[in-house]
Amino acid sequence: MITRRHTLSLPLLLSACAQPPLTRSPAMPTVQFGRLERLPAMASRQVDPRPVDVWLPPGYDGRRPHAVLYMHDGQMLFDPATTWNKQAWEIDRMAAPLLARGVLRDFIVVAPWNLDKLRFAEYFPQAWLPLLDDTWRQTLAERALQGPPRSDAYLRYLVEELKPAVDARYATQPGREHCFLGGSSMGGLISLYGLCEHPQVFGGAACLSTHWIGGFERNEVVPAAALRYLHDRLPPPDSVRLWMDRGDQELDALYDQAQDRVDALMAAKGFRAPQFASRVYPGTGHNERAWRDRLPEVLGCLLGT
Repeated sequence: MITRRHTLSLPLLLSACAQPPLTRSPAMPTVQFGRLERLPAMASRQVDPRPVDVWLPPGYDGRRPHAVLYMHDGQMLFDPATTWNKQAWEIDRMAAPLLARGVLRDFIVVAPWNLDKLRFAEYFPQAWLPLLDDTWRQTLAERALQGPPRSDAYLRYLVEELKPAVDARYATQPGREHCFLGGSSMGGLISLYGLCEHPQVFGGAACLSTHWIGGFERNEVVPAAALRYLHDRLPPPDSVRLWMDRGDQELDALYDQAQDRVDALMAAKGFRAPQFASRVYPGTGHNERAWRDRLPEVLGCLLGT
């Protein structure tokens, strides 16, 4: 049952890991290891323009093919000096030692930025909308989506426009078994949705602190829609690598019931270690520092040798 309290919480969806609006020429993040490049601006038939940064690990010379990890919220991934909250995943710092030790296969990170007020529309799984009741669907349309849903178009942008450009410019392994998605919160939702919608393109996903509940309160409606969709659309368990996790503080504390239900579905569908993992990190919350600290395990699941 939808209560007035639940309905009024929905506008807060937009503020889960919200970003300030992009400036016209956003600062280029810096990295400690490897190098960061910004792709030339490209016209898109699917999405509004945005910066896309590409991390190339130490030793990348354009000769040896690399796997590719597409990560959402690209402005939050590398340099805490350039982010709105002075936190970042610091992927270069976390990944470089693992690459040097040979515990990860060679990979690059492709990081499209989010567009602030369009973030919810681009990251909320579009196919879940018909599975919501009328009240939630209408409220999302009026207060959160701020226009038509855009997640299917965003995924088409990744698959039909960005990936071909990346594969043409860099030494990549283009097959699905070398192509992955990753993100946190709403970025966790779109990563899992992308894996389900385009299993011929993506061979795995990392979904950290996945925002199952849709707002800032536990509810049954959004997780139920997610479960109905996943029941029918999950790829075969032996065909993908999939990571899920949550903390137990801040917003992550509200994901427990929903994540438990998802874990039960995954078990019933035959998802098992080592290709599937679902972790709980006690004492951690909903922030980039927590996600940064999990990266060694996350990357090991997707890209371990």
